[in-house]
Amino acid sequence: MPETGEYEIIKTRRLNPGAFEMTVWAPEISDAAVPGQFVHIRCGAERLLRRPISICDAEKGALRLVIGERGEGTKWLAGLKAGQKIDLLGPLGRGFTIDAGGEPVLLVGGGIGVPPLLFAAKRLSGRAHAAVGFCDKDAVMLVGTLNECCAGVCLSTDDGSAGVHGYVDTLVRKNLESIHFGRILACGPRPMLRAVAACAREYQVPCEVSLEERMGCGVGACLVCACKMKKDDGFTYKHVCSDGPVFDANEVIWDE
Repeated sequence: MPETGEYEIIKTRRLNPGAFEMTVWAPEISDAAVPGQFVHIRCGAERLLRRPISICDAEKGALRLVIGERGEGTKWLAGLKAGQKIDLLGPLGRGFTIDAGGEPVLLVGGGIGVPPLLFAAKRLSGRAHAAVGFCDKDAVMLVGTLNECCAGVCLSTDDGSAGVHGYVDTLVRKNLESIHFGRILACGPRPMLRAVAACAREYQVPCEVSLEERMGCGVGACLVCACKMKKDDGFTYKHVCSDGPVFDANEVIWDE
């Protein structure tokens, strides 16, 4: 069951002009969390809806969150300091499959989809390889930290200002051509996930994707985050917050 309450912020720091990191002392949530899950954060009393934020890391009672500034709610969060408290609900959702097998796993992230891959990389204990993409060098974050716990990390930027010039699916193909992966775990914007899913089908590698959707309740009671999914006799709708956010890439109807 998810926990809810007010938890103390241990520290905050700026990662790049558009994203910041917040570490919160939340043992009940940290101890129960698995890679791919998220927390729902209340952004002040005047904002009704919470904001879903993926868990970047969870260790020894501390919860590490990386938040992109996209609107008034996340801008409000950016103004909080160490020592203040924050209202959290979590951990929520279905996370990534972190199996005990010995095969390498390819982690693929784009933009604010990169942070939750760090949690997965740590749980994979050296079996992870990461391919991460950003719009430009100013948006790059956590690459050094990923290097510390991955067997290999490659970087791309849309404008070529850091790493390889191009989209991250180019790096995915290069990795799949040289290494046999047991699974791909991906998180990022929908166009990137669609491209990664196509690569996975081509190379016949199982792939899980973490979908990004607007949410209302965070527990499956509303219809805000419903997404169209394949079914034997047609299609169905599933909630990203409770049935996901992680899904088998073959289950998603990408053209909707």
